[in-house]
Amino acid sequence: MAIEATKDNLKALTAEGTVVVDFWAPWCGPCKVLDPMLTALEQELPALKVVRYNVEKDHTLPSTMGIMSVPTLVIYQQGEAREKVTGVYPKDKLKRYFEQKLEA
Repeated sequence: MAIEATKDNLKALTAEGTVVVDFWAPWCGPCKVLDPMLTALEQELPALKVVRYNVEKDHTLPSTMGIMSVPTLVIYQQGEAREKVTGVYPKDKLKRYFEQKLEA
């Protein structure tokens, strides 16, 4: 089940470990392609935690973070935003990328 992030709970959700925050919108076609891949990768990589932030519900936080388009994935490590990835990539490429982040 997808965990929904908001500006109020994002800090708590990303405080520990490696967390991927998926900034998405309901009208976004690429977001709909990415969502099942992220769900599958969460199952394949038990240490991976993905939370989803609907930019339609609140766009102020994404704006302050410099997120200009969706989907954008922000990789948090130990509560700190480390990297941004914008767009959709093949599942195997995302898996390798996440595996590297989980090892770091």
